[in-house]
Amino acid sequence: MTSPKATNLTWHVGEVDREERTRAHGHRGVVIWMTGLSGSGKSTVAHRVEKRLIERGVFAYVLDGDNVRHGLNRDLGFSPEDRKENIRRIGEVAKLFVDAGAIVLTAFVSPYREDRDMARAILPEGRFVEVFVDTPLEVCEARDPKGLYKKARAGEIQNMTGLQAPYEPPLSPELRVDTSEHDVEACAQLILEYLESRGDLPRAPRP
Repeated sequence: MTSPKATNLTWHVGEVDREERTRAHGHRGVVIWMTGLSGSGKSTVAHRVEKRLIERGVFAYVLDGDNVRHGLNRDLGFSPEDRKENIRRIGEVAKLFVDAGAIVLTAFVSPYREDRDMARAILPEGRFVEVFVDTPLEVCEARDPKGLYKKARAGEIQNMTGLQAPYEPPLSPELRVDTSEHDVEACAQLILEYLESRGDLPRAPRP
Protein backbone atom coordinates (compact mmCIF):
# COMPACT_ATOMS: atom_id res chain seq x y z
CA MET A 1 0.00 0.00 0.00
CA THR A 2 1.22 3.49 -0.81
CA SER A 3 1.65 6.23 1.76
CA PRO A 4 -0.80 9.17 1.92
CA LYS A 5 -0.05 12.03 -0.45
CA ALA A 6 -0.43 14.54 2.37
CA THR A 7 2.27 14.78 5.01
CA ASN A 8 2.26 15.59 8.74
CA LEU A 9 -0.63 13.20 9.38
CA THR A 10 -1.23 11.43 12.68
CA TRP A 11 -3.66 8.56 13.17
CA HIS A 12 -6.03 9.57 15.97
CA VAL A 13 -6.84 6.83 18.48
CA GLY A 14 -10.23 7.24 20.16
CA GLU A 15 -11.45 6.14 23.57
CA VAL A 16 -13.32 3.06 22.28
CA ASP A 17 -11.30 0.19 20.81
CA ARG A 18 -12.35 -2.69 18.57
CA GLU A 19 -12.81 -5.10 21.46
CA GLU A 20 -15.21 -2.72 23.21
CA ARG A 21 -17.24 -2.36 20.01
CA THR A 22 -17.38 -6.14 19.69
CA ARG A 23 -18.76 -6.43 23.21
CA ALA A 24 -21.26 -3.63 22.56
CA HIS A 25 -22.60 -5.18 19.34
CA GLY A 26 -22.40 -8.81 20.48
CA HIS A 27 -20.51 -9.86 17.34
CA ARG A 28 -17.24 -9.19 15.54
CA GLY A 29 -16.76 -6.75 12.69
CA VAL A 30 -15.89 -8.57 9.47
CA VAL A 31 -16.13 -8.03 5.72
CA ILE A 32 -17.82 -10.64 3.54
CA TRP A 33 -16.22 -9.95 0.15
CA MET A 34 -18.48 -11.43 -2.51
CA THR A 35 -16.86 -11.80 -5.93
CA GLY A 36 -18.23 -13.25 -9.15
CA LEU A 37 -19.45 -12.42 -12.62
CA SER A 38 -22.19 -9.91 -13.35
CA GLY A 39 -25.49 -11.73 -12.90
CA SER A 40 -24.00 -14.35 -10.60
CA GLY A 41 -26.25 -13.29 -7.72
CA LYS A 42 -23.75 -11.40 -5.55
CA SER A 43 -26.02 -8.50 -4.68
CA THR A 44 -29.09 -10.67 -4.22
CA VAL A 45 -27.33 -12.97 -1.78
CA ALA A 46 -25.60 -10.08 0.01
CA HIS A 47 -28.89 -8.30 0.63
CA ARG A 48 -30.53 -11.50 1.88
CA VAL A 49 -27.67 -12.06 4.32
CA GLU A 50 -27.97 -8.44 5.45
CA LYS A 51 -31.72 -8.89 6.03
CA ARG A 52 -31.18 -12.07 8.04
CA LEU A 53 -28.49 -10.37 10.12
CA ILE A 54 -30.61 -7.28 10.81
CA GLU A 55 -33.46 -9.57 11.92
CA ARG A 56 -31.03 -10.98 14.49
CA GLY A 57 -30.10 -7.52 15.75
CA VAL A 58 -26.72 -7.49 14.00
CA PHE A 59 -25.08 -4.27 12.79
CA ALA A 60 -24.80 -5.07 9.06
CA TYR A 61 -24.62 -3.18 5.77
CA VAL A 62 -24.18 -3.95 2.05
CA LEU A 63 -21.73 -2.04 -0.13
CA ASP A 64 -23.02 -2.67 -3.66
CA GLY A 65 -20.90 -2.13 -6.77
CA ASP A 66 -23.33 0.02 -8.76
CA ASN A 67 -24.42 2.03 -5.72
CA VAL A 68 -20.84 2.97 -4.85
CA ARG A 69 -20.17 4.05 -8.44
CA HIS A 70 -23.04 6.54 -8.16
CA GLY A 71 -21.16 8.49 -5.50
CA LEU A 72 -17.80 7.63 -3.97
CA ASN A 73 -16.41 6.12 -7.17
CA ARG A 74 -18.35 8.11 -9.75
CA ASP A 75 -15.06 9.27 -11.30
CA LEU A 76 -13.95 5.72 -12.15
CA GLY A 77 -14.58 3.68 -15.27
CA PHE A 78 -13.79 0.05 -16.06
CA SER A 79 -10.20 0.13 -17.23
CA PRO A 80 -7.85 -2.18 -15.26
CA GLU A 81 -6.43 0.89 -13.49
CA ASP A 82 -9.87 2.19 -12.53
CA ARG A 83 -11.02 -1.25 -11.41
CA LYS A 84 -7.98 -1.43 -9.13
CA GLU A 85 -8.69 1.98 -7.61
CA ASN A 86 -12.36 1.04 -7.22
CA ILE A 87 -11.41 -1.99 -5.14
CA ARG A 88 -8.79 -0.06 -3.13
CA ARG A 89 -11.35 2.55 -2.09
CA ILE A 90 -13.91 -0.09 -1.19
CA GLY A 91 -11.32 -1.96 0.85
CA GLU A 92 -10.62 1.21 2.83
CA VAL A 93 -14.34 1.91 3.37
CA ALA A 94 -14.90 -1.71 4.42
CA LYS A 95 -12.04 -1.36 6.92
CA LEU A 96 -13.81 1.59 8.54
CA PHE A 97 -17.07 -0.39 8.77
CA VAL A 98 -15.23 -3.33 10.33
CA ASP A 99 -13.49 -1.02 12.79
CA ALA A 100 -16.94 0.30 13.73
CA GLY A 101 -17.97 -3.28 14.51
CA ALA A 102 -20.18 -3.93 11.47
CA ILE A 103 -20.54 -7.02 9.38
CA VAL A 104 -20.19 -5.43 5.96
CA LEU A 105 -21.02 -7.31 2.77
CA THR A 106 -19.46 -6.16 -0.49
CA ALA A 107 -20.90 -7.14 -3.87
CA PHE A 108 -18.33 -6.34 -6.56
CA VAL A 109 -17.19 -8.29 -9.60
CA SER A 110 -13.60 -7.53 -8.48
CA PRO A 111 -12.20 -9.66 -11.31
CA TYR A 112 -8.49 -9.59 -10.51
CA ARG A 113 -6.89 -11.73 -7.79
CA GLU A 114 -4.22 -9.11 -7.17
CA ASP A 115 -6.87 -6.49 -6.37
CA ARG A 116 -8.78 -8.81 -4.04
CA ASP A 117 -5.51 -9.68 -2.29
CA MET A 118 -4.89 -5.95 -1.90
CA ALA A 119 -8.31 -5.53 -0.29
CA ARG A 120 -7.58 -8.45 2.04
CA ALA A 121 -4.28 -6.84 3.06
CA ILE A 122 -6.09 -3.61 4.00
CA LEU A 123 -8.23 -5.44 6.58
CA PRO A 124 -6.98 -6.69 9.95
CA GLU A 125 -5.92 -10.32 9.99
CA GLY A 126 -8.89 -12.67 9.96
CA ARG A 127 -11.47 -9.98 9.19
CA PHE A 128 -11.70 -10.61 5.41
CA VAL A 129 -13.88 -13.48 4.20
CA GLU A 130 -13.81 -14.07 0.45
CA VAL A 131 -17.00 -15.64 -0.91
CA PHE A 132 -16.80 -16.83 -4.51
CA VAL A 133 -20.23 -16.69 -6.11
CA ASP A 134 -19.28 -19.38 -8.60
CA THR A 135 -22.25 -19.21 -10.96
CA PRO A 136 -21.36 -20.35 -14.52
CA LEU A 137 -21.01 -17.70 -17.23
CA GLU A 138 -23.77 -19.22 -19.34
CA VAL A 139 -26.20 -18.92 -16.43
CA CYS A 140 -25.15 -15.33 -15.72
CA GLU A 141 -25.55 -14.40 -19.37
CA ALA A 142 -28.94 -16.08 -19.62
CA ARG A 143 -30.11 -14.05 -16.61
CA ASP A 144 -28.50 -10.78 -17.78
CA PRO A 145 -30.56 -8.69 -15.30
CA LYS A 146 -28.98 -5.39 -16.42
CA GLY A 147 -28.77 -6.23 -20.13
CA LEU A 148 -24.97 -5.89 -20.00
CA TYR A 149 -24.13 -9.14 -21.78
CA LYS A 150 -26.54 -8.32 -24.60
CA LYS A 151 -24.97 -4.88 -25.02
CA ALA A 152 -21.47 -6.36 -24.90
CA ARG A 153 -22.34 -8.94 -27.58
CA ALA A 154 -23.69 -6.09 -29.70
CA GLY A 155 -20.47 -4.11 -29.27
CA GLU A 156 -22.15 -1.38 -27.22
CA ILE A 157 -20.05 -2.16 -24.12
CA GLN A 158 -16.32 -2.79 -24.05
CA ASN A 159 -14.31 -4.58 -21.36
CA MET A 160 -17.22 -6.73 -20.20
CA THR A 161 -15.87 -9.14 -17.61
CA GLY A 162 -16.22 -12.74 -18.74
CA LEU A 163 -16.42 -11.75 -22.40
CA GLN A 164 -13.86 -9.15 -23.51
CA ALA A 165 -12.15 -8.81 -20.13
CA PRO A 166 -10.88 -11.64 -17.91
CA TYR A 167 -12.26 -12.86 -14.62
CA GLU A 168 -9.70 -14.52 -12.35
CA PRO A 169 -11.57 -16.87 -9.99
CA PRO A 170 -10.35 -17.15 -6.41
CA LEU A 171 -7.89 -19.98 -5.85
CA SER A 172 -8.73 -20.56 -2.19
CA PRO A 173 -11.81 -18.58 -1.10
CA GLU A 174 -13.10 -19.04 2.42
CA LEU A 175 -16.47 -20.02 0.97
CA ARG A 176 -17.98 -20.90 -2.41
CA VAL A 177 -21.67 -20.63 -3.37
CA ASP A 178 -23.41 -21.22 -6.71
CA THR A 179 -26.80 -19.63 -7.22
CA SER A 180 -27.52 -22.00 -10.10
CA GLU A 181 -27.36 -24.91 -7.63
CA HIS A 182 -28.90 -23.30 -4.54
CA ASP A 183 -31.56 -20.64 -4.08
CA VAL A 184 -30.80 -17.32 -2.42
CA GLU A 185 -32.00 -18.45 1.01
CA ALA A 186 -29.78 -21.53 0.97
CA CYS A 187 -26.75 -19.46 -0.12
CA ALA A 188 -27.42 -16.92 2.62
CA GLN A 189 -27.70 -19.70 5.19
CA LEU A 190 -24.31 -21.12 4.16
CA ILE A 191 -22.71 -17.72 4.78
CA LEU A 192 -24.43 -17.26 8.15
CA GLU A 193 -23.39 -20.72 9.29
CA TYR A 194 -19.82 -20.02 8.23
CA LEU A 195 -19.75 -16.81 10.29
CA GLU A 196 -21.11 -18.74 13.27
CA SER A 197 -18.47 -21.45 12.85
CA ARG A 198 -15.72 -18.80 13.01
CA GLY A 199 -17.16 -17.19 16.11
CA ASP A 200 -17.85 -13.90 14.32
CA LEU A 201 -21.55 -14.31 15.00
CA PRO A 202 -23.34 -15.97 17.94
CA ARG A 203 -25.10 -19.14 16.88
CA ALA A 204 -28.78 -18.70 16.22
CA PRO A 205 -31.17 -20.89 18.24
CA ARG A 206 -32.02 -24.00 16.28
CA PRO A 207 -35.69 -25.07 16.06
